[in-house]
Amino acid sequence: MTSRRDFFKAAALTGGAVAAASVSKVAMSALPEPVLQTSPDTMPPLVPNTGRPYNPVVTLNGWTLPWRMNQGVKEFHLVAEPVLREMAPGMTAHLWGYNGQSPGPTIEVVEGDRVRIFVTNKLPEHTSVHWHGQRLPNGMDGVTGLNQPGIPAGKTFVYEFEARRPGTFMYHPHADEMVQMAMGMMGFWVTHPKNKHPLISDVDRDYCFLLNAYDIDPGAYTPKIMTMLDFNLWTWNSRLFPGISPLVARKNDRVRLRVGNLTMTNHPIHIHGHEFEVTGTDGGPTPKAGRWPEVTVDIAVGQMRQMEFIASEEGDWAFHCHKSHHTMNAMGHDVPTMIGVDHRGMTKKITKLIPDYMVMGERGMADMSEMQMPLPDNTLPMMTGEGPFGSVEMGGMFSMLKVRKDQKPGDYSDPGWYKHPEGTIAYEFTGELAKPARSSGAGQPSMKLAQKQQPHIELKVRKPTGHAGH
Repeated sequence: MTSRRDFFKAAALTGGAVAAASVSKVAMSALPEPVLQTSPDTMPPLVPNTGRPYNPVVTLNGWTLPWRMNQGVKEFHLVAEPVLREMAPGMTAHLWGYNGQSPGPTIEVVEGDRVRIFVTNKLPEHTSVHWHGQRLPNGMDGVTGLNQPGIPAGKTFVYEFEARRPGTFMYHPHADEMVQMAMGMMGFWVTHPKNKHPLISDVDRDYCFLLNAYDIDPGAYTPKIMTMLDFNLWTWNSRLFPGISPLVARKNDRVRLRVGNLTMTNHPIHIHGHEFEVTGTDGGPTPKAGRWPEVTVDIAVGQMRQMEFIASEEGDWAFHCHKSHHTMNAMGHDVPTMIGVDHRGMTKKITKLIPDYMVMGERGMADMSEMQMPLPDNTLPMMTGEGPFGSVEMGGMFSMLKVRKDQKPGDYSDPGWYKHPEGTIAYEFTGELAKPARSSGAGQPSMKLAQKQQPHIELKVRKPTGHAGH
């Protein structure tokens, strides 16, 4: 069990800065104490010590916002502000977020809770907060100009409503949305059921994270806000592999994953070694008759999905977006395909001018994961992550599900690499290869061709160089 006091203590021990924001003492007398968190580590679950009880979630590389009870109302304080986010060791981005981080802290409440959220704007322009997926009074929906005036810089607005239905939700600005979301302003919201729900199972571990994306040039610190599709950093909670924490489970735990998508494209999220069921969507828990086993679920823009499975298979299992470009770090999209191109003559000429020139991409891109190339400041290799058998050759939206039989309940620490039982690792075949069986003759068309057959033409195919159309 982790009390609120323990949470603050743990956050401080892990290097996080937990402190009051610099608002006036007059405002502080009425506002809940704002809590900030700057550590990129995954924080332990915040077990409620006031209000209705619930089984808390764990936010991947994030945390849950503490609250105070005020005459039966659960009060939170969000501070919209510029933040520094370590996206992975070696790269920090200048983003906008809430309470010291991007994404902002997860808000956890219970079905039927009356909630009051104070939002202080410390950005250079007005903002608002839209409570994505909630049923609430129209004037609390957070669309600037439609439901409310924008929250001016330096001001604090109050949102108040009842959390009417259990489920997985998000929050984000609905003011200058293109800029503010491109800068990282978003957060997760979980409403737990008030009572035992026929469609909501008790789980042993409940993880949540947001899919988000950025366009930050190598050597730069601030995202390009005009990018519509051609992003180069695909992230989970604004973290990139190998900086994304693993999802840890005890063997035979029932695990729930809650994922929201606030990027500009869909993401087929794929888990190795286990089948899961989609138990919840934007609209709430799915009927049991509509659930079936999956290993991949496609999450569209603006959607939320809940997946559940029994962690029955021990090991370190890959968990990633199945769009292969989304498991790469800072990519150069305009690099031509060089597979099969003979560089030898060109390399000789170039090395007379640039002695350190290296051939790249002639046999594929895997060599890049092992090259010790100098990189611009504040960027990451495209493919990285050192595993027990060498480079994992991944980046971006990739992590691992680590299942261990001896992982203690409630222990979310990384257990290290899996120790494979003897005889269970793929191995090289060293015997003699058999000659392939081939057909003695080509097949014949079922009908005579009406036109004369054209001579054989060799086609050359080039992949599109753009990144549009995701």
